Amino acid sequence: MSLFAHLSPAAILEFLVVLGVMVLVHEFGHFAVAKLCGIRVETFSIGMGKRIFGYRHGDTDYRLSLLPIGGYVKMAGDTPGEAPSGDPGEFNAHPRWQRILVALAGPIANFILALVIMTALYMFHYERPEYLVGAAVTDYIPVNSPAAKAGLSSGDTIVRFDDIQNPTWEDIALRARLNLNQTLALSFLHDGKRIDTTVPIETNGPVDKLTLESLLETVGLDPRIQTGPIQIIDVSAGTPAQRAGLKANDTIAALDGIGVHSQPALAAYVQDQAKAQAGTQTKDQAAKPILLSLVRNGQPSTVQLIPEMTEQQGIKAYRIGIRIAQPPVVVEKLPFARAAQESWTFFAKNSLLIRDVLKGMFTRRVSTKELSGPIGIGEQVHEAFETHEATPVVALMAGISINLAIFNLLPFPILDGGMILFLAIESLFQRDINQVAKERIYQAAFVCLLCFAAFVIFNDLTKLAAR
Repeated sequence: MSLFAHLSPAAILEFLVVLGVMVLVHEFGHFAVAKLCGIRVETFSIGMGKRIFGYRHGDTDYRLSLLPIGGYVKMAGDTPGEAPSGDPGEFNAHPRWQRILVALAGPIANFILALVIMTALYMFHYERPEYLVGAAVTDYIPVNSPAAKAGLSSGDTIVRFDDIQNPTWEDIALRARLNLNQTLALSFLHDGKRIDTTVPIETNGPVDKLTLESLLETVGLDPRIQTGPIQIIDVSAGTPAQRAGLKANDTIAALDGIGVHSQPALAAYVQDQAKAQAGTQTKDQAAKPILLSLVRNGQPSTVQLIPEMTEQQGIKAYRIGIRIAQPPVVVEKLPFARAAQESWTFFAKNSLLIRDVLKGMFTRRVSTKELSGPIGIGEQVHEAFETHEATPVVALMAGISINLAIFNLLPFPILDGGMILFLAIESLFQRDINQVAKERIYQAAFVCLLCFAAFVIFNDLTKLAAR
């Protein structure tokens, strides 16, 4: 797919709206605290670049600017390297603790935004796949998978993964993503007995194409997404399923007497049986017949079919030609206190995930290919909007807001965290850092940020070219 297909007008507009809200909230945080501290704010701009129109109130020019990419706040005397003029309204004329508060206000505003919008979402629509609510129970475990070699089997409950006790499936997927090609501690309950072992997080193919779901499948950890049988919602024409007489609304209770409770588990069992029949050869041989135990209109029956090798989206695999109903979900309207608690849990988990990603990059356990620039983020935003549901859009906005805040808190010159670091050093030594030296540091930091921006954009383009 071409780059232009990913940069449709709708995708660009969605990205600009989401990013614009995040940046405006960030800048409003700086603006509000600067005003409270008596710092003269010369400009509060919605958008960047040339001024289109606006109005002046007091010392501040409130304007709408040409480029719809966020906004900015210009305070008197806050230009890096600018010498103080003695004006009491200037940024640098105020106590360092007030300047630190102004620098902190932008990221804190983004943190507050994430908490507020997630709390509001959970109060009106708290939706989760049912299998994420409780314990991490396994479904069919593929033969020769890392999970099978670790001793897991269908129906086992994972009680420890890496350093997480009683993890959810989401915890397991995220932790595995942060430890690609590593071996992690694993504990599970089998027939009531706890077994402590390890499991390697092996990967096949490009890392940038690896979703959390596909990673679990690669390791052989198929979640049991429901307790009952799976339901067929569509049967493709000219497939083994159609020839065997399968119909929409049929439910599959078992395959060869083995219960499966999800599409990935069904697919994994079909592949295992096909591989057992074909051995190690790669040519498209006839697979082993599979006996399906069905329920149709309340009546049990059995059907035999033979999977066929087909290719979908460039991936060849044995398939039977059916589409399964989505896993059951739990939808609630939470009271404020519970919604705020769940919002905090979301906030803490995403914040710690960013910490783990940064730590993993420094320890070379996480690839830099995991980084996404504006194109990658724009894709995620567009995919969220395409669901036509509020939950993925709001959750993504909250995640971006948290990312923006943490990125700005990094102790790097030009960023808010860099300003806080300089002010903390000056407070410690009770004198200002030399203006010339500070200006040179800011110039070098600006070049580094440009290089970083070029790198993440190149990362995005490389991922697109590989598709």
